[in-house]
Amino acid sequence: MSEKILMAHGAGGKLSGQLVREIILPAFGNEILNELHDGAKIGRLAMTTDSYVVRPIFFSGGNIGKLAVCGTVNDLAVTGAVPKFLSVGVIIEEGFEIEDLKKIAKTMAEAANEAGIKIVTGDTKVVGKGQADGIFINTAGVGELIDGVNISAANVRVGMKILVSGFIGDHATAILGGRHGLDLPDTIKSDCAPLNKLVSEMLSIEPKIAMLRDATRGGIAAVLNEIAEAAQVGILLDEEKIPVREEVRGVCDILGFDVLELANEGKIIAVVPAESSDKILAAMRQNVYGINAVEIGEVVKNSSGKVGLRTAVGGIRIVDMPIGELVPRIC
Repeated sequence: MSEKILMAHGAGGKLSGQLVREIILPAFGNEILNELHDGAKIGRLAMTTDSYVVRPIFFSGGNIGKLAVCGTVNDLAVTGAVPKFLSVGVIIEEGFEIEDLKKIAKTMAEAANEAGIKIVTGDTKVVGKGQADGIFINTAGVGELIDGVNISAANVRVGMKILVSGFIGDHATAILGGRHGLDLPDTIKSDCAPLNKLVSEMLSIEPKIAMLRDATRGGIAAVLNEIAEAAQVGILLDEEKIPVREEVRGVCDILGFDVLELANEGKIIAVVPAESSDKILAAMRQNVYGINAVEIGEVVKNSSGKVGLRTAVGGIRIVDMPIGELVPRIC
């Protein structure tokens, strides 16, 4: 490991995993934490926490406040829980515009209302000018686990199908455009959204969904590599089935990015029983946040712990775990 922390250590890829394995788990490891899911299961409750340092604070499709609420709601949802309560901690730099804080708070309230979660406690700290970057937000959430649901990589089996709830790469592309003043089409907006109702509808159709993840830092490449490694299975994707907006694909082609590694803030990856795949997809497409849901691959017995991509020309390439984030500070 590097002697100093790098930006890539916080990006959800190989260096993040190394940080967890070599520092976090040796210090704090226990039977709950060791599951390494997006949230912890504690009896009949689920709990999660996250910190948001996105830059720019306001971007096409949202802002840091909407991102904070939706990100924590989604982390609870993919553990198989109904989000109930949320805490909010803010660290504000001296000189931050009060009007901007009002906009962020209003957006957080709207997102919480849509998700049906209550903001019940919080904290505010102010630091000196130049000692932060405008505003940072921490949110922690508590939810109630749904009876009969057990979301775990241990339940992933060969033959299961991989679903994604819609177009990938929108969020990271929108952040990139806002940060660097790129003249991007109006269709490129962050997909930031609360997905708990979509997840509940999926689980009502099939409580035995094996695994759910929201594909944030590191994109679907990171999420699927983590699932393959944890479940000790292979995963094979079909490139032609993966939904990507042409505008996002164009940005990736110009900048040399792999869209599979781009972050999303409103997309679910689901590993589901093959016999239930069609009816789960039908249910997803009835929800505004799942209308473009598709099946993109399956779990295979070969290449345990690896993710492969069947390309448009018929070959297969390995989809590696990203080392870091192509676009840092996207959440």
